[in-house]
Amino acid sequence: MSTQDRAVLEAVSSSGESTLDRATAKAKETFDQLLHVTLNIAVTGKTGSGKSSFVNALRGLSDDDEGAAPTGVTETTMKAIMYTHPTMPNVNIWDLPGIGSPNFKANKYLKEVNFKFYDFFLILNSERFMQNDIMLAKEIRKQKKDFYFVRSKIDNDISSEQRKRGFKEQKVLDEIRKDCQENLKEMKYSKVFLISSAEFWKFDFEMLKNTLLEELPAHKQSALIQAWPVCSAACLEKKIKLFKGLSWVVSLISAGVAAVPVPGVSVVCDISIVFLFLARCYFAFGLDDRSLKRLSKKVGIPLQEHRARSKLADAIQKKAITAVKLSSAVVTSAVAKDLLSLFPGVGSVVAAGLSFASTQYILREGVNELAATAREITRIAGLGTMQ
Repeated sequence: MSTQDRAVLEAVSSSGESTLDRATAKAKETFDQLLHVTLNIAVTGKTGSGKSSFVNALRGLSDDDEGAAPTGVTETTMKAIMYTHPTMPNVNIWDLPGIGSPNFKANKYLKEVNFKFYDFFLILNSERFMQNDIMLAKEIRKQKKDFYFVRSKIDNDISSEQRKRGFKEQKVLDEIRKDCQENLKEMKYSKVFLISSAEFWKFDFEMLKNTLLEELPAHKQSALIQAWPVCSAACLEKKIKLFKGLSWVVSLISAGVAAVPVPGVSVVCDISIVFLFLARCYFAFGLDDRSLKRLSKKVGIPLQEHRARSKLADAIQKKAITAVKLSSAVVTSAVAKDLLSLFPGVGSVVAAGLSFASTQYILREGVNELAATAREITRIAGLGTMQ
């Protein structure tokens, strides 16, 4: 049996299906979900709780970045505003007006919010959760939607308590969590996530992500994994696992092998789809300029030079790919040649087309190289040890 045939059979086996046609159909559905399933996240709560900063943190932005949600000491959100994720256009994060403010009384707020539109709600408060928060949570529950209480601005609490004699950070965190849980007893709900938008990699940011993944429908999970900023080594590993597990999908999609009903027939693959998949990895792993600049600023260590050590990551960066929408037209033959030249043994076949086996090789090696680069940057930034 040829290498080509073995590669096709490998992809079919990875799909969990029994035939090539069924595997290809599943690949198309999975690939469509990876790129196009919409996720609408609602961020709401008391005015002044830091909703806009939290929206920015979820989008991997600082408050002063271009396109960031405006923040301030006064009420800045006067209506529901949608912010698209900068590298995941199918993920929308909604900054909702603060409940209970002079402009949005609780009863009016509950009437105007389109609860069914959002996948889940994050209810923020920088102090104790109040009756309006509980009222909102009850209404969300009535609408059979999920909600999560987020106690924000934890960095401010820690900073304030540090000046006191006998300060212990964990003790402060435990006291804040207990106070919130006591306040929410009537909800019979004990999950409270302590978050700092300014230091998103600390406290419960990772725990919040894991909880969301456990409770989201399966077809929505990949969107959240891709969009969530890299806040720890564990977070990065989830992203790597996702993309490694999808190499069979891209192999079948790029080849269009449903048109090849029997083994032994040559399969020519579309390199543009392969390149776009690797570009997705690049952004999801936090290797783009925006993500690295933000992380460098936070940890005080220059990180972009470490990305440059990866020929593949450097090549993707230099092609100035600023979005990862599915559009194979953006990948020119020159870009394809540049990409193929990075993989020994396949660069010379670009004119004749890429074989299925070569495609699998590029996908495997490409994801591994980007993963290794991201792991090294995460280690240098100290995210492996931050909780």
